[in-house]
Amino acid sequence: MTRKTNPIPTDKMPDIRTVAAVAKVSIATVSRTINGSPLVSEKLSKRVWQAIKQLNYFPNTHARTLVSGRSRLLGIIVENITNPFFPELIQSFEQIAVAHGYEILVSSSNSDPAMLTTCVRRMLERKVEGVAVMTFGEEESVLDELTHRNVPIVLAEFKLDDPKASTILLDYSTGMHAAVKHLAELGHKRIAFLAGPHSLHSALTRANDFRAAMKQMKLPLEAKCVIECDHTLKGGMAGFEKLWDFKDRPTAVVCSNDLTAIGVLRAAYAKRLRLPEDLSVIGLDDIAFTEFTLPPLTTIRLSRVELARAAFEALRAQAEDGSNPNLQREYLVSTSLEVRESTAAPAKR
Repeated sequence: MTRKTNPIPTDKMPDIRTVAAVAKVSIATVSRTINGSPLVSEKLSKRVWQAIKQLNYFPNTHARTLVSGRSRLLGIIVENITNPFFPELIQSFEQIAVAHGYEILVSSSNSDPAMLTTCVRRMLERKVEGVAVMTFGEEESVLDELTHRNVPIVLAEFKLDDPKASTILLDYSTGMHAAVKHLAELGHKRIAFLAGPHSLHSALTRANDFRAAMKQMKLPLEAKCVIECDHTLKGGMAGFEKLWDFKDRPTAVVCSNDLTAIGVLRAAYAKRLRLPEDLSVIGLDDIAFTEFTLPPLTTIRLSRVELARAAFEALRAQAEDGSNPNLQREYLVSTSLEVRESTAAPAKR
């Protein structure tokens, strides 16, 4: 069925003059109100916004940028849009930004340095007021382009010696120690770790935190039991196949992210293993899918809302108060363990 539309004639579309007439103020007052000028009283501002709502008027954002000199546009670059972690992060970032009168521009680097360069160029062309770089890799050479142009940036786990750069520190250690302790208390002694690509500093941090947790729990760890693989479903399946070849197979595996862990669940199912009796599995991120896997996945929770809020606050502070010498430059986001049904005491062998 074809639905007919009834477009409003362009000569009937409300403009800034119509808004001014309905609100009984000058055009200049409407313009100042839309651009957030402190020169407009609360009473007049309320009348203008009521008129805008009544007329269903949409301000011209391009014109607002020209008048105010601000785009009120923030960029966010993520590592891989196909990983559910990142769309969830983008959604939270957008909700927070829109609630504070900002818009966002989204790009995905696809773990490709050339693509990251293109992403940065797009941000600069659109005159963003700041960029959240959530790629979790070694980006310093590309990010010079942003810092040289005095564009505020916030990075996950990566520090730049630049007054316009902020850092979000991710406390993987707390969640990783909780995960290893949970497995140890269940009776596991042979625990493996499927690490992410060593090109990602976040993957190296997670692997080091796993080693530290094993040492703290006084559990043995062979070097071969820390396996590098992609942060993908296929990466998890490939990592499991390597574990399967061990003479003394581990009874539990901790994974560097949830996609890897779900890949392990799939590969273990193909081998007809009983989960979690034959193998306990823990992921990291707590993406929405993890509640619906079979069995539901125990995972280290990294809140996308907290991460998005930290990224937004860092950029907003730089955009609106960048000259403050006491501006906060570091933000901490914690992790915790979400215990579900993919972990249990190991079966007796």
